[in-house]
Amino acid sequence: MSSPRSLIANNVNLKIGQHQILSDICLNIGAGKVMGVLGPNGAGKTSLLKMLSGQLNSHNSVSWNNKTLTDYDPMSLAQQIAVVNQLNESVFALDLYQIVRMGLLPHKSLLSRHTADDEKSIKDAISRVGLDNKAQQTFSSLSGGEQQRGLIARALVQKAALIILDEPVNHLDVYYQYQVLSLLRSLAHNLNITVVMSLHELNLAANYCDHLCLLDQGKMVSQGTPEQVLTAERLQQVFKIPCQIRHDGINSAFRVDFYAPDEVELDTSPAGKEPLDE
Repeated sequence: MSSPRSLIANNVNLKIGQHQILSDICLNIGAGKVMGVLGPNGAGKTSLLKMLSGQLNSHNSVSWNNKTLTDYDPMSLAQQIAVVNQLNESVFALDLYQIVRMGLLPHKSLLSRHTADDEKSIKDAISRVGLDNKAQQTFSSLSGGEQQRGLIARALVQKAALIILDEPVNHLDVYYQYQVLSLLRSLAHNLNITVVMSLHELNLAANYCDHLCLLDQGKMVSQGTPEQVLTAERLQQVFKIPCQIRHDGINSAFRVDFYAPDEVELDTSPAGKEPLDE
């Protein structure tokens, strides 16, 4: 029996048509940890997140809190797991407060009246992500980093103990990348929330994640601490480019440095064949 509040994947497989997207993925992530899912385009990162969140049927191979995801009804699952995705543009005219209030939906019917405790929960979440002075602004008027923090506030109102994010800092300026990841790490370590996210930037993953899993062609290449997973030999094997690993002398930050190869190996796969997964 696993410990409570653990996210466990036991031989997760996903096949679409003739394409094997994920093969025998196993994970065990405890409460209060930040896990980064890494890999090149097409490695299976997004598909794995969808399996871990219940968006794709895991056929009893994924469990949360000692219960398989397929045993949760949709409302109960939403009370446990928050998926932070980009919003449909149709809601961008709403203000931040209204967006964050959507986190109450798994706990209340559409016709339920909000209580004073609900309103306090919303205000506390907005304050925790540092957006007190933005609550009445339309979502569309916020910067990319502010929008992402607003979606994280919505997850806090949802009271989910597991937050799953697909590329949460993609397209954000460097300042907001660090701001969002610092917030997620703080929530995990201080509120005992489990955070699982896919990332492209290896240096951010190395310095903000407690646990990493590295995928390639739908298979688990390695998992463990950043130091265990991010070795020069392994990264060169997966990303097909020379690199070295070092620790920055100023703050001991973990660094992955890639180097341009002398010759570029061109992709000779048949035209029109695109990766099935990012």
